[in-house]
Amino acid sequence: MRRLSPQIATLVLGVLAIALAVFTGVYSVRVYHGEDASDQRAKATQSARQMGVNLMTISASSAQKDLDRIVAGTTGNLKNKLSSQSKTLLGTLSQTQAKSTVSQVEAGVVSMDGDSAEVMVSLNGTVTNPKVKDGAPRAYRYLMELSRVGDRWLVSDLEVVP
Repeated sequence: MRRLSPQIATLVLGVLAIALAVFTGVYSVRVYHGEDASDQRAKATQSARQMGVNLMTISASSAQKDLDRIVAGTTGNLKNKLSSQSKTLLGTLSQTQAKSTVSQVEAGVVSMDGDSAEVMVSLNGTVTNPKVKDGAPRAYRYLMELSRVGDRWLVSDLEVVP
């Protein structure tokens, strides 16, 4: 039986070590990107869910604070639109003396691509005012477009879905 020369054995072991290092590096990058995508998906879902809660948790007694919280979770044209209509929104809340609370929220990603996501949010809540003291149940569904701005997901557009 022939023995391998020390040079050939060293060469074979060197090639195996390099192959193992390359495999480990490629696998690690794939795992990291998979975890990052999953993490971003969860963050986008949570941001849309929170926006839904913010939209449904408003009161005439805390209207400015509630509106500021909503605007803080937006970006782009939606942020500009809400900011420009704030006086009208505050006036309507003051006039109706409405109060809205949330009882159930569900959210799920419809699509996601890099720094943008589309998330459906479904909410059940109750709206009260001086004329409807016991409250009226309300169900809303929003389709929200989100954009990643730095490390935050912000709502860039939203649509009420029937």
